[in-house]
Amino acid sequence: MPQVLRGLLMLLPFALWGTAMAAMKPLLVGGTPLQLACWRLLPAGLVLLLAALLLGRSWRVDRADWPWLIAFALVDGSLFQGLLAQGLGQTGAGLGSVLIDSQPLLVALLARSLFGEAINPVGWLGLMLGLLAIACLGLPAALLRHWWLEGPAGFSERAWSHGELWMLGAAAAMAVGTVLCRYASRHSDPLAVTGWHMLLGAAPLLLGCIWQSSGSGGPPLWPLWADWQWGLAAYAALFGSALAYGLFFWFASSGDLTGFTALTFLTPVFALLCGVLLLSEQLRPLQWFGTALALVSVVLINRRNQLWAPLQGLAASTAEGLP
Repeated sequence: MPQVLRGLLMLLPFALWGTAMAAMKPLLVGGTPLQLACWRLLPAGLVLLLAALLLGRSWRVDRADWPWLIAFALVDGSLFQGLLAQGLGQTGAGLGSVLIDSQPLLVALLARSLFGEAINPVGWLGLMLGLLAIACLGLPAALLRHWWLEGPAGFSERAWSHGELWMLGAAAAMAVGTVLCRYASRHSDPLAVTGWHMLLGAAPLLLGCIWQSSGSGGPPLWPLWADWQWGLAAYAALFGSALAYGLFFWFASSGDLTGFTALTFLTPVFALLCGVLLLSEQLRPLQWFGTALALVSVVLINRRNQLWAPLQGLAASTAEGLP
């Protein structure tokens, strides 16, 4: 595959996620968080398995991968999507988005422990800059100013709510799920594994929907969405889930896990750019600064070994020259 095409495909999941969150928010009107999570996973899983068949790939999962696949489905499918949908209804696009996009740091720590991926000082600097970038992109300037002056007390009760806690849990679940994907696809096709994990992950969510609707005064089993909302649901399922997660876990199943997941820092950048191009919105100076930081952080993380080697050599030669 040409490097340019590969690079564009690696960026595509994060561009789609940047708009999928906006598409999902209106679906909580007329639908519950469980229904939203379930209807995002079920169609996406079916589409990915159908794609595997049409592409001539095996849709079967090796017997040795099934235990890891079940864990992958429960953590990244059921838990992550459930927490994300629950948090989406209780938080805005600010602090919640910052927390959900912080998962590259958790992935880096897990990849270092489990796969021995090196995170040298350049990589750590890139991760810290990435976290600062999404804070500048997602948080109001006034809140950042208060935090800078007052510390943690600057986050008032209004700024920190249960929604942000759900989002933080979702970020942790996706980080663990990203690692589990590599184990679940050791002997099986990553495309099939991703499709099955969506179908299996949707099962507990569907049972939860049935349980909710069975109670007196509970919501109906079928979401009460208008036609335009079903259109948003289709976009979130087909593009924001099937295509985005299919590509994401395809690349995450091999290669540099830390460097690839660092592209998550670009998700809010794509969301803001969509607002500029489609809604004629204007970026604030702080958001331009955050965009620049996000780009620098991705470069530092993906080029950390190449950038750190000369610095190591310089430090070694300097030490040798000291008396």
